[in-house]
Amino acid sequence: MKDFQRTKFACYAAYFTMSSIFCVPPMLFVTFRETYGISYTLLGTLVLVNFCTQLGVDLLFTFFSKYFNAKLMVRIMPLITTLGLVTYAVLPMLFPQAAYVGFLIGTVLFSLSAGLSEVLLSPTIAAIPSKNPQRDMSFLHSLYAFGVVTMVLISTLFLRWVGTEHWGILILILAALPILPAVLFFCSPMPEMQGDASVAAKGFGKRAAGLALCVACIFFGSCAENAMGNWISGYMENALGIEKSLGDILGVAMFAVLLGLARVSYARFGKHIMRVLLVSMIGATVCYLTVAFCAHVVPSMLACALTGLFTSMLWPGTLIMMEERIPHAGVAAFALMAAGGDLGASVSPQLMGIVIDAVSVSDAAAAMGQSMGLSAEQIGLKAGMLVSAVFPLIGTFVVLACIRYFGKKQSG
Repeated sequence: MKDFQRTKFACYAAYFTMSSIFCVPPMLFVTFRETYGISYTLLGTLVLVNFCTQLGVDLLFTFFSKYFNAKLMVRIMPLITTLGLVTYAVLPMLFPQAAYVGFLIGTVLFSLSAGLSEVLLSPTIAAIPSKNPQRDMSFLHSLYAFGVVTMVLISTLFLRWVGTEHWGILILILAALPILPAVLFFCSPMPEMQGDASVAAKGFGKRAAGLALCVACIFFGSCAENAMGNWISGYMENALGIEKSLGDILGVAMFAVLLGLARVSYARFGKHIMRVLLVSMIGATVCYLTVAFCAHVVPSMLACALTGLFTSMLWPGTLIMMEERIPHAGVAAFALMAAGGDLGASVSPQLMGIVIDAVSVSDAAAAMGQSMGLSAEQIGLKAGMLVSAVFPLIGTFVVLACIRYFGKKQSG
């Protein structure tokens, strides 16, 4: 019997290092704006490109997975991450006048890798023989949050001690990390991954309403998580006036810590996932409204961090709900759910960037800011948070619809 311990460790290492491509670039948004004059809308577009690329990978594997060598894709996936981060760092340094093009190309490359990790790492872990497969899966997904904490601490200390002008060196250091899981994958046996998308597709018609509700739930949950997750660094620095390194630790890192702890806690003690989803959506709405309307720094900062707690289970919790209520959904259903989550992660940060830019240059924001002792940009950031509160608010009603629909199906 093959020993898959090294393979399992490679999956964990790959998922852990993957967090750098989600948390570090948003931490540099203010630096990019000041250094290259890139607008908030274009910075938000980088997030949109990131998740749209992942969405494309999700859909591609949903319908054409049989044309890909899954084992080979898992092995080369970390190397694509490295290539993307190197491109992200080197092209803007070599061609500063076209820095945004470099950011765009690098984002597409490491987003391809992120999409592959989403589609392939979970099935790989699931295919490895284990006494407790649910624990292995929960641990895999919690590593993203703990990876974010680690990357934030490394990045914060580097930028504080070395200087933000050397951000490219930081990215190159992070680009070296995925090489370890790549080496481990090439030196490890790969399990056989089963999954016939066509079998699941035949059942979609009978389960279309329930599956659509699950996709809507993960969409709005992902919107709620990623709007704050991608803009918390810039908000803490520019709207709350907190020094960047302190803001990243108290904001980005605490957001991720609460995200990870909540997921680990649910894996160990959790139950009644629909109630958890409902409370999470309501709590996230309250957090966004607090950030948008509160004039004091400490409550706003706490609300930013607590958003991580309330949004922690919205993505994995919806998958759990689907597994419980739509048994034997199949690989295609999980790929479709991933597509819904990635779409939400694409839309919300981009929309927030557009709102910030539009409000910041308006006369109304200037007048309001003058009366409140805030800049027009600070008003724009608060407006972005207010608009983002719409996502968990709508998500609350979607969860209520899920409770009603699946309750009827169960009783029937």
